[in-house]
Amino acid sequence: MTLAEMLALLDGVAAEELTGWVARGWVRADEGTAGFEFLEIDLARARLVRDLRRRLDVPEPAMGLVLSLLDQVYALRAQLRAVLDQAPPRG
Repeated sequence: MTLAEMLALLDGVAAEELTGWVARGWVRADEGTAGFEFLEIDLARARLVRDLRRRLDVPEPAMGLVLSLLDQVYALRAQLRAVLDQAPPRG
């Protein structure tokens, strides 16, 4: 999806703000011939960043750390789920 499509789905986020998030590495985007190109997962990440900044008032200097910790939690949950799926049934 394009930058304009992303912004239409991100209530209250300005283009400069979203491009700043991309520049800081908080949100991923591919750079195509027509500008940024985003995937659905990028939209989810942008919504997370927006909510962390606005609802939880996470300061900009701490955002990288918070996102890194959340990424680690999600990765650990996925690993745990994979281990549990391979475990023999109890009983």
